[in-house]
Amino acid sequence: MKRPTRGPERRPDNEVNADRDATALPEQRLSLQLLPVAQDTAAALSAWARWLDGERRLAARTQEAYRRDVAAFVTFLAAHLGGPVTLVDLSALRVADFRAYVARRVGDGLSHASAARALASIRSFCRFLDRRNFTTVVAIEGVRTPKVKRGLPKPLTAADALAVTQTPADPDEAPWIAARDMALFTLLYGCGLRIAEALSIVRGAAPLADVLLVTGKGSKERIVPVLPAVRQAVDAYLAALPYPLDPEQPLFVGAKGGPLNPGVVQRQMRRLRRLLGLPETATPHALRHSFATHLLAAGGDLRSIQELLGHASLSTTQRYTQVETARLLEIHQAAHPRARAPATD
Repeated sequence: MKRPTRGPERRPDNEVNADRDATALPEQRLSLQLLPVAQDTAAALSAWARWLDGERRLAARTQEAYRRDVAAFVTFLAAHLGGPVTLVDLSALRVADFRAYVARRVGDGLSHASAARALASIRSFCRFLDRRNFTTVVAIEGVRTPKVKRGLPKPLTAADALAVTQTPADPDEAPWIAARDMALFTLLYGCGLRIAEALSIVRGAAPLADVLLVTGKGSKERIVPVLPAVRQAVDAYLAALPYPLDPEQPLFVGAKGGPLNPGVVQRQMRRLRRLLGLPETATPHALRHSFATHLLAAGGDLRSIQELLGHASLSTTQRYTQVETARLLEIHQAAHPRARAPATD
């Protein structure tokens, strides 16, 4: 990459410090202050970070992933250029420069899926630069995203999913903790929730009504029906809970009464895997996969399942049709007489 020629008046400033943009959020200032970028690029980065938060309203973890990906990219460019990155540098990038970055990251051990996500973050930033008239990075439109083979969701069987919702993970733990785990796993399976969605439910939402308002990724809200079995499991947990909870406190709490950590939920599922002889693919998130797959197998409409899961794209939900097709093929191969009979001329 050839660095564009700049006269003395275009000499870049020193690296950005925290007070360059007083309006940025603390975590955004923290991520920007160490980047080897000039002042014009720093201003663009800060505006982009505010856009992700204020207009796109992405989840905090998604915003952090985007910022981390772009930070790694400009750090790579600075080493390539030998100095802080300016908007002029960005506008002069070639397709080969992006390919070199992806190749470097993959060579360092980054998976193709993570490399594809990193490129999506960089593309988001470059398109923002163009829309807000900072600069135009023409080359980004010629960069192909690395092909990623997405694995199919791995749901549990209906029998295994029910066993998870009805079995204490550890018989030696307090009865209320067993009731908590069973209520939580019943909620994940019965409503198709993500762990974060379930753990964000507050005490004031219970007793659960016939429908539940769920806040998902990107602060998007959706309504899901609540089965009687889910309500009963949550009621049993609350009846056994030894801690009084304020309406705004989390519904599911840890052993000492604080918010339940997702890591504890994962640990309890690992215990259940060993106890019930389930495969490694049996995770809390697999209960959400099971919810979708079992609904589809029972004749559920794909669009309705998309709404229940809160998927932004129908293509994400369509993966479950592939799971169901694969299951039907397995049954056919195992049961059809001609599948077992040797071929003859």
